[in-house]
Amino acid sequence: MDTVTETVVSISPQIRIQRSGLKAGPLPDEIQESWGYVLQDPQWNPPQRFQQALPVWPEKLIPGWSNFYRTRYQALAYPNASYYWGLDSKAVAWEQIIVPAGQFTALKYHHENPYFESNDPFRVGNYREEDVWLAPDIGRWVARRSFGRYITLGVSWSNAYWEDYLEWQLVSWK
Repeated sequence: MDTVTETVVSISPQIRIQRSGLKAGPLPDEIQESWGYVLQDPQWNPPQRFQQALPVWPEKLIPGWSNFYRTRYQALAYPNASYYWGLDSKAVAWEQIIVPAGQFTALKYHHENPYFESNDPFRVGNYREEDVWLAPDIGRWVARRSFGRYITLGVSWSNAYWEDYLEWQLVSWK
């Protein structure tokens, strides 16, 4: 476990959110092209830089709204290659959620990344998903749960390997 501090350090021409962990130290920045559209996403390992910005949360904050996006990304450590990325985004429901930072009215949404390409050449199938609670009052998510699975040659999905299971909760904000 770690406590990650995120600080908005720039809002023009892009929104840059500097990140550092109490234990991990400096972490890759999150970069949004405009509010809610991520260009560089540090949430997964390795961090990804998209060829075109993708919505961080549903474009319409209405339960039942959904869309599928396709783009390509580069792993920050491997800038000379690009990989397919697909994002299925669905707004689920408005919920009251309590996290260490307090109680919020939040839109729960679900993201799936089915069968994206990995920069790891040994992975032949990849899948990620996450549930996120966005609190519009603060313009950021207050809770997030994600996991991923992948297979290599000769491994079936029933025996797929697990990526990290991660859970974030907002501890404080100002």
